[in-house]
Amino acid sequence: MWNIPNTLTTFRLLLIPVFAVVFYLPYSWAFFAAAFIFWLASVTDILDGYLARKLEQSTPFGAFLDPVADKIMVSVALVVLATHYQNIFITLAALIIISREIVISALREWMAEQGKRGNVAVSNMGKFKTAAQMLAIIGLIWQYAPWMTMLSYALLAIATLLTVTSMLAYLNAAKSELIKS
Repeated sequence: MWNIPNTLTTFRLLLIPVFAVVFYLPYSWAFFAAAFIFWLASVTDILDGYLARKLEQSTPFGAFLDPVADKIMVSVALVVLATHYQNIFITLAALIIISREIVISALREWMAEQGKRGNVAVSNMGKFKTAAQMLAIIGLIWQYAPWMTMLSYALLAIATLLTVTSMLAYLNAAKSELIKS
């Protein structure tokens, strides 16, 4: 159960409260540090999956915990950002992205019960969405320069569009099973 990939995933979960606390610290370096923590969590997300495959250390526990850690980290970051920026664009993007994660998680669980989990496996579109989302969140947390913030807004718009598109693709892939039920 405890191996390198699962340890990285657990580490990512432990970073979540650290990220939130650091973001709200009243110091000039707090946004950079919070962005770094989120970046580190994103890197561990990439690394744990790679190592699980490379070292043949995939476990049922890791298969459960990895997406949970990802969804919690992204959700916490989006809530923090929506609270910080207090604008409709980031708030709507956060609502759409978080809602999609809940819908797709439930859909995957339901499809697994139907023996059709493969119909809603992670797609390349989901990977592009995740990349755009992570880069947008890092930029919005860091707030290094106006150009970075604007680029992060654009990436968040792309991530939100891909979020909706990928959700529709997953729902379409499960449509026949959903209609049968």
